[in-house]
Amino acid sequence: MTAEAAYVVRGENPILRGEVVEQLLVELVGDDDRMLTVEELVVPGKAAAGEGSDDAPTGAEGRAAVMAAALNAAHSPPFMTSRRVVVIQEAGNLARDDVGGIVEYLGDPLPTTALVVVPGAGRLPKDLADALKRAKAVELGPAAERTGDVLEQHLRDAELKLRPEAVKTMSTHLGEDAGRIPALVDLLVSSFGPGATLDVADVEPYLGDAGAVPSYVLTNTIEAGDAPAALDTLHRLLAAADPRQQRPMHPLQVMGLLHGYYRRIARLTDPEIRSARDAVDALGGRIKEYPARKALEQARALGSDGVRQAFDHLSTADLDLKGARAIPEEAVLEVLVARLASLSARANRGRARPRARR
Repeated sequence: MTAEAAYVVRGENPILRGEVVEQLLVELVGDDDRMLTVEELVVPGKAAAGEGSDDAPTGAEGRAAVMAAALNAAHSPPFMTSRRVVVIQEAGNLARDDVGGIVEYLGDPLPTTALVVVPGAGRLPKDLADALKRAKAVELGPAAERTGDVLEQHLRDAELKLRPEAVKTMSTHLGEDAGRIPALVDLLVSSFGPGATLDVADVEPYLGDAGAVPSYVLTNTIEAGDAPAALDTLHRLLAAADPRQQRPMHPLQVMGLLHGYYRRIARLTDPEIRSARDAVDALGGRIKEYPARKALEQARALGSDGVRQAFDHLSTADLDLKGARAIPEEAVLEVLVARLASLSARANRGRARPRARR
């Protein structure tokens, strides 16, 4: 493979993004010794909860150390190989003050070095993004990241067939966790062989824990008054790691989500708000018409009394999460979600009930 001066590998899901990086490295390294060819560095981010400077290099000093090592590697000629490949992972953690050296390097890159920049979950500083464009960096990323599309792609590549109900079961179970699909499809191929046609009963034993789901699914199921579905969604939000944040939602994040949802509804209980367009305006114009219409419909269904009851439930749960009573956090949220779903169910039944003729 003829190497370019620079590559940028994007993608929201770290596993699918990692597949692209790995394939690129295979092509760039070729028959050379990978240990001698590749220098891979990770830009540190902020310390996670409970971590300190002893756990991982963080802050400006950590970023400076990584960039110094990357520049040294990029400027070094290859040793016993045809080229050097320098990979900067999580480059989206870099600040503007960190990238002066690499921007200067990209103005006159070493012809024997291939620089691979992986932004990760963050956004590249503008100076670095502009320098990569000027250097005509090759942009790469996963062919697909939506669960259904990724599943279809990997099944096709593996020559494995799933019946429609099995596809639906897998997609629903995995939720947003499309990064698990490559390993799962490999496992199914190892168990059943290529060319096999599988049904729900064949795939279920291999699915493992349920994957993450978008946070809006929780408010949708509450709005529908479907308590079992809302509780199942809550459990997935608290247990399954979000593919982008790499961790499940914290109970206080769930509370923040629900508070924001009901604040939006409360602002739409004004009888002067009659249309979706009115709702968009009442919410500051920073929302699309479809969610604004849904919020308006829920505000009408709940009414002022229903919204007041919802905030009573939220207030009680908020105090319990902060230790007012010795109740486990998950149990506090389960009770809250069940109460809110029940409130919506009663409101929806009242809305559906035909009015008596006068």
